[in-house]
Amino acid sequence: MKQGSNQAIRFYVMETLKDWYRGGDPNKKVNKLIVGCFGVVAGAASVFGNTPIDVVKTRMQGLDAHKYKGTFDCFLQIAKHEGFLAFYKGTVPRLSRVCLDVAITFMIYDSFMDLFNTIWKT
Repeated sequence: MKQGSNQAIRFYVMETLKDWYRGGDPNKKVNKLIVGCFGVVAGAASVFGNTPIDVVKTRMQGLDAHKYKGTFDCFLQIAKHEGFLAFYKGTVPRLSRVCLDVAITFMIYDSFMDLFNTIWKT
């Protein structure tokens, strides 16, 4: 579930930003540096979208997992006892790693898509 939602968020944000940049011209090329910048934004969006799921998962796998009756109970206890911001613990370190990773990944992905589109003209 986590990887699926990560990729869904990343591709949605990336393609939306590229469409916005093109301004309605689907043939307009997007510079790889711009793709990298959009990748940073897409990575950040996936971090903010999935960190709460990760926090609950980590708690359920930790030494204190016995405190929770299940995933939903874990979610409720975190919200009740620690507040909303507890779902975003560890966000800053993840942002620094994921944003760079996603930027590089999308720059490479875009390069391969350009290559494939020249080999197999669509």
